[in-house]
Amino acid sequence: MKIDSLEIFHVAMPLIYPWRTAYGADYEIHSILVKARSGDHVAWSESTPLQMPTYSPEGAAGVFTNVSEFFAPRIVGQGYASADEILAELSIFKGNQFAKAAIEISWWTLQSKIQNMPLHKLLGGDSKEVQAGADFGIQDSFEMLLSNIQKAVDAGFPRVKLKVARGWDVEMLQAVRSTYPNEKFHIDCNSGYSLDDLDMFKRMDDFNLEFIEQPLANDDILDHAELARSIGTPICLDESITGPRSVEQALMVKACNIVNIKPGRVGGLSNAVRIHDICNDAGVPVWVGGMLESAVGSAICVELATLPNFSYPGDLFPSSRFYERDLAQPEIQLTPRNTMKSFEQGLPEPDQQLLEQCTIKHKLITA
Repeated sequence: MKIDSLEIFHVAMPLIYPWRTAYGADYEIHSILVKARSGDHVAWSESTPLQMPTYSPEGAAGVFTNVSEFFAPRIVGQGYASADEILAELSIFKGNQFAKAAIEISWWTLQSKIQNMPLHKLLGGDSKEVQAGADFGIQDSFEMLLSNIQKAVDAGFPRVKLKVARGWDVEMLQAVRSTYPNEKFHIDCNSGYSLDDLDMFKRMDDFNLEFIEQPLANDDILDHAELARSIGTPICLDESITGPRSVEQALMVKACNIVNIKPGRVGGLSNAVRIHDICNDAGVPVWVGGMLESAVGSAICVELATLPNFSYPGDLFPSSRFYERDLAQPEIQLTPRNTMKSFEQGLPEPDQQLLEQCTIKHKLITA
């Protein structure tokens, strides 16, 4: 496949309600969309690092610069038989997984168009429905949180994820568990704590959580292994898993019991599939994470989640959960069973008018 052009868009999508985590609040989601062309075929990808380098070392402005100024010019005009060849071409650049993913994923979506084959089939998945979970960031009050949890319980979601931060952790969990003693919960710390908080994590064993997601530093594996040995609650790694090698190391030292996979964070879909396979061979379950993408990126996560080892309900959100109107069409919707169907007839693509309204800057790279 020859890549004839890449058009890169930095967009900001206003949220209905702020998304609050241990690293702060996002009032709009900053994302990078790539429109890739090969001959008569056009396809889209999305990589969503957020506005500032708070979730990871990358922010949207930096990703846009790296993709448009350095990465895309190396790719456009060249032919690539596989996404691995794209990653090999970009391997001279250190890190920058979200930037690499923006281009790498576009190879997959173009290949899906060229072969007229659903993306999940290309990835090795099946045509099926994938299970979604409910997620809540830090709310204005415990009462607001409990009310939202009740809506998720009434809707039949199989699990609920709760963001935690200092001042919104043990007391919050006490309020939640006293109200919902039997529901499945896990918490996401977003790298907000350290081993100095070991006593607090030991207290969390009393809350019967499914697991604790990314409790310690984003670039750490060894301290997570120490924490895993010290508490009874399973550990899930998210930010620390940036590619196949990091997951191999994490499993080697028993730093986690379950792994979150986000295509952007790990450098694209090829690495996401490899991480899935490594964990599957090790008997470690995985689940798909989300970055509050538009329907473009959310659909790609749904397609990835059709692989067999994605056994825990994913961070897969209907468009209406965060946006008055999704940037891309058709919007992502849940079935009455709180599942999302794999995409048999093509992936969502941006609405041109909304894309123009949300775009901060864009650049076209041609051969």
